[in-house]
Amino acid sequence: MNVVVVGVGLLVLIVAISVLWRVASWPCPSWLVPLLENPYFETVAGATVLLERAEIRAGMCVLDAGCGPGRVTLPVAAAVGPAGRVVALDTQAGMLEKLRRRLQAKGVTNVELLHAGLGEGNLEENQFDVALLVTVLGEIRDKPSALRELFRALRPGGVVSVTEALPDPHYHSLARIRKLSSQVGFEERAVYRGRLAYTVNLGKPVPGGRNARAEHSVGQVSS
Repeated sequence: MNVVVVGVGLLVLIVAISVLWRVASWPCPSWLVPLLENPYFETVAGATVLLERAEIRAGMCVLDAGCGPGRVTLPVAAAVGPAGRVVALDTQAGMLEKLRRRLQAKGVTNVELLHAGLGEGNLEENQFDVALLVTVLGEIRDKPSALRELFRALRPGGVVSVTEALPDPHYHSLARIRKLSSQVGFEERAVYRGRLAYTVNLGKPVPGGRNARAEHSVGQVSS
């Protein structure tokens, strides 16, 4: 009986913490890095797949927003190569320090670290080809301001590639992302769906241009 009571109590505590975490929009602290870097997330939202979906190529300028310790940043830096540039942005100095040590250990020199939050006006206009938001948007309190800053920071035709995955307590549905992004002026370019995660590419329109929209079903990924 005591075991049952303890089990129920733990379950209630976990649920309460998850709800509070979501409402408060707390970012994942640096001491919880194992929650971000594990085989599960590599399966449902692996860096190689995310780079392919965002169509990241050599020579591009890419923003990794909410970069954490660099699970995606390092593969992006390799993909854009010496002619490209990566800005790794995070609100937590501890995360950026972990990334800094990794960059130094691997001799990576095309990554700039930026200790800031989205929506604070720290990004220059028309500088990025691609911006990545991997399980990050739900941690941002002022989402409209963050998306407006991303819109300004992208070059015309540029893309914000948003990935959401379960069981992230800050998980946002595809419908929610669509509503927020359309209010800013983004155009939906592509959706990759599945059971546990999804990626949606949101484009900054090219004046006078026409942009195609595509939708994909992927076995491991969900809306």
